[in-house]
Amino acid sequence: MLIDKKVKPNVLVIGDLILDKYVWGECSRISPEAPVQIIDITDESVTLGGAGNVVKNLLAFNSKVSIFSVLGNDEVAKSIKSILGELNINLSGIVTETGRLSSVKTRIISSHQQVIRFDKECKKNIKKSSEELLISYLLNEIKSFDIVILSDYAKGVLTQSLCQKIISISNRENIRVIVDPKGSNYKKYKGSYLLTPNKKEAFESTGIEIKDDKTLSESLLKLKNICDLKISLITLSEKGIAFFDTNFSQSPAMVRNVYDVTGAGDTVISALGYALGSGHSITDAVNFANLAAGVVVEKIGSATATIDEILAYYKNYSKPVINDKILNLDDLISQLNTHRKRGDKIVFTNGCFDILHSGHVLYLEEAKKQGDTLIVAINSDSSVMKLKGKNRPINSIEDRTKVLAALESINYVIIFDELTPEKVIKKIKPDILVKGGDYELDNVVGREYSKEVKLITFIDGKSSSNIINKIIANHGQQDN
Repeated sequence: MLIDKKVKPNVLVIGDLILDKYVWGECSRISPEAPVQIIDITDESVTLGGAGNVVKNLLAFNSKVSIFSVLGNDEVAKSIKSILGELNINLSGIVTETGRLSSVKTRIISSHQQVIRFDKECKKNIKKSSEELLISYLLNEIKSFDIVILSDYAKGVLTQSLCQKIISISNRENIRVIVDPKGSNYKKYKGSYLLTPNKKEAFESTGIEIKDDKTLSESLLKLKNICDLKISLITLSEKGIAFFDTNFSQSPAMVRNVYDVTGAGDTVISALGYALGSGHSITDAVNFANLAAGVVVEKIGSATATIDEILAYYKNYSKPVINDKILNLDDLISQLNTHRKRGDKIVFTNGCFDILHSGHVLYLEEAKKQGDTLIVAINSDSSVMKLKGKNRPINSIEDRTKVLAALESINYVIIFDELTPEKVIKKIKPDILVKGGDYELDNVVGREYSKEVKLITFIDGKSSSNIINKIIANHGQQDN
């Protein structure tokens, strides 16, 4: 998964703007009037929710963002516009509808846990005049956008007629529309590129209860047909994201700790919009969305994740301890299935690595750059002896594997007993097979089982044999 931070897609968000209000406090007593907590208020804050949280997530990804929505002419609307202004978001796409109640959600937080939430909102459809204004804005600006996100919170902005007009106009300009849906009437989103329902929402729309891969695949296919989607997708909470393009695929979740799932759906749709708008494949976009969601659920409230946070999270999440890196072949293949579902490119190399030196380290770092997951197959002691002579290896297989596994560039280490790793390569079927530049391409063992072979030049004079010979020579001089 390669994300270029310099790419800034221009994303249009259309949907329900909500003001999220947080009241923070501490609880040390129960009310004598009723069996409820007494919260001593210590702080209050407001932020953007609903489609506004999608805007915040996209800004965190360094996107260019515009927002189209409808608000009332009340104090909540003023607060929402004020926050948008502070984020340098143009307010010209926001329609003011006199008499409409703008939505606010108030959450009481005590000891990092949400105690209660109460809402004050409007759920009635926007007026036809408001709808017509939004369409006129869209017709004037649609060609400037890379992707359109519909963030539906069922507060009345995304009516069926408005959704269909947005999708029709966008499709005419070959601009994809992706939707975070709400309710059971998914026909209003017909013709969009993809939707992001969770399991419960998918069940409400398709009537198919997801119990296993079979019912999951059936639900995805039915969604695709109901809504005439290019991609059907279902978020699966701790199990990640499943999607159907021409085939069924599933990307595992990448979550360490869950503290608050508020806004996780907004993060997923934002990450998909950012990645697809930047030109990435659906597989890479889904993997990026999984990572972004993993970051935000570790935070309290409607949080966002920067690209740097996501890349750091991926690096730490994918960094097993030394012993976890040393696997047998069956366990390795099981792990690689997970990596492949994420879209990772598998790189393979091998060697004796008897005395690890700088030449090895630089070679392995260069091998890792060829893909995402680097596997190093290492000759067993008996295998090294057959290749190098009875006095080798100098270091035992236990020592050699642990030293290799300690290198950050290496994801997995596997031991093989044969003289060549051909059997291992045949089982793993790597995307990239890496060997030293001293090999001829036609002589690389296992090349027929990999998609590509890369030859990397070794540093001159750096070898275990040279180090051993130098030690022997120095030892001889000392003896004399």
